[in-house]
Amino acid sequence: MKNAKRRPWLTPVLVVLCLVALVANAFALERLPNGYYHTGDGVRQKKILFASVDVYAIGHEMKELPPAKSKQAVIDADISKRFIWKMKRDVDSEKIQNALSEAYAMNGYTDKAKIGKFLAVFNKELKENQIVTITYDADKKTTTLQVQGGGASATADGVDFMKATWRIWFGKIDQPSLGDALISRLP
Repeated sequence: MKNAKRRPWLTPVLVVLCLVALVANAFALERLPNGYYHTGDGVRQKKILFASVDVYAIGHEMKELPPAKSKQAVIDADISKRFIWKMKRDVDSEKIQNALSEAYAMNGYTDKAKIGKFLAVFNKELKENQIVTITYDADKKTTTLQVQGGGASATADGVDFMKATWRIWFGKIDQPSLGDALISRLP
């Protein structure tokens, strides 16, 4: 009691420090049961005239955390990671193929054989609520694209292809805030 009377400011400071610790712990990035860390979510939008239309919701996960909280660190990380999309609307297969082909080109990737094989999975219209997963397996050095419903999938080899694919969302993009959102949970 004697010390509390001498330092009346101590109790409020301890309360604030405890609250800060609780809040920080509540938002700590923890490994999910599937072994991945969920690094963030966003919504891909397409501008049409003067309006923006939601195309898909997208999340990003990694088996290990990158050495720095930056989009480049996520691109360069040779660790298992993935994107998961949920379509917010129906989109023609040709539009998805063209958008992704243009994104590879915008980011300087030109291996047309790998791109063509990978994007051939989009052979029919994507429907609202359909799931698309892009997974990089660091052990096998492969990137796999899978479209839910119909079991369509394709795999491309190489770290170069993984980096090119991750640049679509973390490199040059017409919606840079999307990449920021996809790493927003990183410490």
